[in-house]
Amino acid sequence: MTSSVSIALAQIDLAVGDVAGNTAKILNYARRARSELRADLVIFPELSICGYPPEDLLFHSGLRKRIETALAEIRANVRDIAILVGFPEYQDDDIYNSCAVFKDGEVLSSYRKQCLPNYSVFDEERYFAKGNKAAVFRLNGIALGLTICEDIWQTAPTLAARAAGAECILSINGSPYELRSQQRREAAARARLAEVGVPMVYVNMVGGQDELVFDGGSFGMQANGDVAFRAAAFEDNLYCVEIQGGSSGVSIVRGAIAEPVSTEATVYSALVRGTRDYVDKHGFPGVIIGLSGGIDSALVAAIACDALGAGRVRTVMMPFRYTATMSQEDAALQARTLGVRYDVLPIGPLYDATVAQLAGLFKGLDKDVTEENIQARCRGLLLMAISNKTGVMLLTTGNKSEMAVGYATLYGDMAGGFAPIKDCSKTLVYRLARYRNSISAVIPERIIARPPSAELRANQKDSDSLPDYNVLDPILEAFIEEDLSVDAIVARGFDREVVIRILEMVKRNEYKRRQAPPGVRISSRAFGRDWRYPITSGYRFPE
Repeated sequence: MTSSVSIALAQIDLAVGDVAGNTAKILNYARRARSELRADLVIFPELSICGYPPEDLLFHSGLRKRIETALAEIRANVRDIAILVGFPEYQDDDIYNSCAVFKDGEVLSSYRKQCLPNYSVFDEERYFAKGNKAAVFRLNGIALGLTICEDIWQTAPTLAARAAGAECILSINGSPYELRSQQRREAAARARLAEVGVPMVYVNMVGGQDELVFDGGSFGMQANGDVAFRAAAFEDNLYCVEIQGGSSGVSIVRGAIAEPVSTEATVYSALVRGTRDYVDKHGFPGVIIGLSGGIDSALVAAIACDALGAGRVRTVMMPFRYTATMSQEDAALQARTLGVRYDVLPIGPLYDATVAQLAGLFKGLDKDVTEENIQARCRGLLLMAISNKTGVMLLTTGNKSEMAVGYATLYGDMAGGFAPIKDCSKTLVYRLARYRNSISAVIPERIIARPPSAELRANQKDSDSLPDYNVLDPILEAFIEEDLSVDAIVARGFDREVVIRILEMVKRNEYKRRQAPPGVRISSRAFGRDWRYPITSGYRFPE
């Protein structure tokens, strides 16, 4: 006799700390899963009641009370469908990353996460105690085993679930996006299923949370590792997967499979989603951008418009005597193309007044980078003043290459509340610009084609101060994301003196990065929660 379970996967955005709002959303999706999809079970992502990652908010006693209230509300109000939700479980002095299955007010099963990630952006051992028991429950005659996120990256939890009788593994996740993350998730699931010989249903959240952005990509995988269903990335939705049991075991009925897209497409989607959620979750009415006529601000303007709509984006060109006519023309053209507000505020009077005020103190000293930085700081002052007066948030336009080597001005072009392309190398910025233009041409071609320049002195080019980005970026990636030594980087064909110079620049500018705004993380190691180099360091890079 064939048995089956219809499972609704709630691939949704849940706000950290908004327990009441998350609970209302969970109840709404549970009702939809029952009425629209006729599902037997609806499953939500990891820590769905409080949002992920809650960080030190977990220690606040008020959160514990709200979690208890939310669980009681879910138990009391969800009827005629089973529901799997994640939440922090407080037990004496311990906190567990837990989940539970409720149906008609009863607890069918509960589970505590066994494997706590404590690497990269994760530090769960700071907050949670480890669970040590499998959890399996039966629904419509099929035994379903529970796991939470990191549990499927290790062998023991799924083996324990299988030993306890699980015929299908349910995995609820808060797995953030980074390059090639979907391939790695599915590879981890495939490895576990090869060990236990049963299928898996995997749900992941979507949405931006500070530096992190979650991309969904929920899926169902057969016991042999074949993908039977895959949700589209970065899309909030409720999906339905049916699992069937028979004499030959449990399998997943094949459904729609979202095909992988290009690296540029997924990164661009991550930047748009991360920017939109950061602005909206903080309640900003819109954003302002210093539009310079250069590639970085051009890409950020495109991202902002795709995230928020042109009506919520305003731009300002702040020319000075070194600003090329080409830059002013291209900035104005892009603003018209995007349909955003565009103002021109020359910084000459402000710069001249600042230099005049300092003239006595600077008497006898040669002009140097100080005067260049004053230009950038004049622009930062104007942009922040508009931000303060209007309530819109200033988006910073710096990229990862610049942040790495300190090619940016504190309290100048680094000023702002959020940095959308902070984790994008300069070479990736160009690839993203071309990708965006392949959809519709919103960035003038001349911006992409011309050599990059900060335009802080006559005829300035980035290459005056930095190696070519085709050399700089792979060296930075080798050091930042792979932790390679000087010798190992040189072995890839780079000049030793250039490598040492770049790595010393990275070390020397840590103090700047600590004062930079947050930005969307898209790489395996971004400047933020997973980069913790010391500011004060006597380390040198001979090797």
